[in-house]
Amino acid sequence: MKRMLVPALALLTSAAAQAEMTLTSTDIQAGDRMPKAQEFSGFGCSGDNRSPALSWRDVPAGTKSLALTVYDPDAPTGSGWWHWQVYDLPAGLTALPAGAGQPDSELLPEGSRQGPNDYGQQAFGGACPPKGELHRYQFTLHALDVERLQVPEQPSAALIGYMINAHSLASARLEALYSR
Repeated sequence: MKRMLVPALALLTSAAAQAEMTLTSTDIQAGDRMPKAQEFSGFGCSGDNRSPALSWRDVPAGTKSLALTVYDPDAPTGSGWWHWQVYDLPAGLTALPAGAGQPDSELLPEGSRQGPNDYGQQAFGGACPPKGELHRYQFTLHALDVERLQVPEQPSAALIGYMINAHSLASARLEALYSR
């Protein structure tokens, strides 16, 4: 019995020593209301439509690229609302500056791509819930096992999400709130 316990303890200790991937921001805080800077400009909203600064650590070994999504599961659509999808980010990247989600952003690393948001743009689209409603905004970073997602030139948000989930080694989420 002792012989089996030692390898099991070593395995548990090794797993505990590996840190879990985390996603943080200096602009938004988990569980808190986002500032107006992250509100959409248009569609009845008047914010700055600026993607927040984001940083992460403890990406798992074997990661070949990263993807970041922003999703509102509370949107009254029956399928939620995609606010941002950026993928083919280099595996060694540890942060994105505020404003990186602008169309054709020069703040994104070369080779990275932005998928369509539900506003019809290939960019970050800020929060814009119906007046009086409090919505959740899920910023999720994925460590992927491929260097590039194999998607067509004009992929749907659903296809990008499918491919991200099919290749995800690990993920970290930061959920913020917004109401107007």
